[in-house]
Amino acid sequence: MKIGIIGAGNIGGNLTRRFTALGHEVSVANSRGPETLAPLAQETGAKAVSVAEAVRDKDLIVVTIPEKNIPDLPTGLFDGVRSDVVVIDTGNYYPQQRDGRIDDIENGMPESRWVERQLGRPVIKAFNNIYARHLLERGQPRGTPGRIALPVAGDDPKAKAVVLQLVDELGFDGVDAGGLDESWRQQPGTPVYGTDRDAEGVRRALSEASRERTPDWRAR
Repeated sequence: MKIGIIGAGNIGGNLTRRFTALGHEVSVANSRGPETLAPLAQETGAKAVSVAEAVRDKDLIVVTIPEKNIPDLPTGLFDGVRSDVVVIDTGNYYPQQRDGRIDDIENGMPESRWVERQLGRPVIKAFNNIYARHLLERGQPRGTPGRIALPVAGDDPKAKAVVLQLVDELGFDGVDAGGLDESWRQQPGTPVYGTDRDAEGVRRALSEASRERTPDWRAR
C-alpha cells in the first residue's frame, strides 16, 4: 500500500517505522521540510517529501499533527486526491497542554469531526488512544491472549475496514467504535484513552465513556 504520513512526531514517526517494516511504501512529511526528515528516512527506507507530495498518488494518508496546526495545512491540500483514498486522523485536542482553545470542540464537536471539516475530507479516527512507544513495541500476533485493541471510528464502512486491517497488521485488535460522531468516546479523558485494553475491555470502556469533558481536558 502507498501511504502518506503528514507529521513525524511520536505517533507519525513510529507509524513510519511500523508501516515500512510491514512492507508498505511510505512517504513522510512535516512542517519543517524533507531535509529535516533525513535521519528517519535513512532509518526506515521511507521517502521524505513535502506535505503536498505526501498526499499525491497514495492509497491511504495519515494526518498526525497537533490540532492547533490543522488549519495551517496548505489550502486545497486534498484537491485532486481520489475520493476512495482513506484519510486517518490520529489527533487529540490538548487545550491546556498545547492547542489553546478551539471553540467548536469546546462546544461539543468531536475532535475528528472538527478535523474533517478543516480538511474538507472524510476521516477515520484511529491510533489516538495508544502511547507511541506501545504502538512501536507492543503489537502481538492475532489470537494472542490479552492482545491490545484499538478503537476505530468513522462513517465510511469501506474506509474503516481498510484501517481495521492495518491495525491487525500492526499487531493489535481493531474495534469498530461506530461513526465519527461517536469518536468522542476515545478522546483524552475517556476510559479507553491510554489504557492498553483488550477488545472486550475497549468495548466496555467505550460504552462507559461520558461525553462531558473533564476539567483537565477543557480550555481554562
